[in-house]
Amino acid sequence: MTFVLYHNPDCGTSRNTLALLRSVGVEPRVVEYLKTPPSRAELADLIDRMGLAVRDAIRQKGTPYAALGLDDPALGDDALLDAMIAHPILINRPIVVGPPGVRLCRPSDIVFDLLPTGVTTALLKEEGVPFLVDAGIAGNDPGLVGALQSAGLPVDDLLEPGRTFFAYRTPAGDLVGFGGYEALGDNALLRSIVVLPAWRAQALGRNLVALLQRRAFDAGARRAWVLTSSAAPFFEKIGFKPVARDDAPSTVLATRQASSLCPADTALLARTIRF
Repeated sequence: MTFVLYHNPDCGTSRNTLALLRSVGVEPRVVEYLKTPPSRAELADLIDRMGLAVRDAIRQKGTPYAALGLDDPALGDDALLDAMIAHPILINRPIVVGPPGVRLCRPSDIVFDLLPTGVTTALLKEEGVPFLVDAGIAGNDPGLVGALQSAGLPVDDLLEPGRTFFAYRTPAGDLVGFGGYEALGDNALLRSIVVLPAWRAQALGRNLVALLQRRAFDAGARRAWVLTSSAAPFFEKIGFKPVARDDAPSTVLATRQASSLCPADTALLARTIRF
């Protein structure tokens, strides 16, 4: 298999992606894009093949994004591409090109989208936790239902329309947990998130939620919401902020979770989905 990795060696996500590829026998052609950036045409083609808007391919953290005024929504694709070519640090990373297509591998687990099904590795991420492989499941999946019931989480609306659920496993096939979201236009309500007892206290919840947000992002969501009775401190640590019910979109408040299944004093939190 021929792969190309647009890589920043100072980026932990990029390093994890490279290490994962190598652990499964893939030696990609590594392009350190800060030293040898793609041409404007090449960059535009990569973004198009990733299925992203140009703005979604720009990295904001640790870049001159704000200083250059790139947060101005009036700026079009041409101006954004010009800025990315002039300042390659604005190109989000890592971008992986493989036989099935092109992906922005944030989080690094996304690289499994480009690998054959069933590829395994014992490699851990730099932070010492396993990579995660997600797979779509039905709302009545017995493992999902049982895990939610054991955790005291709602199960009454699992089969209603608009819900998407995943099972999460290590690359070795060990079941780690479950999660899902309700698509609400440019919002997504993250829900049914549970890490199985054997995998708790291993910082896997953070990675599971990051991967779940990416799937919601790819489905069109740009803001993630959660309702929680006990896990607000966890979500705040990963960038969610409390939101008053009066300030939430009507689509979020109209969900079964918000309107009836969760207690009225359940905390509501949100964050912009950004990679």
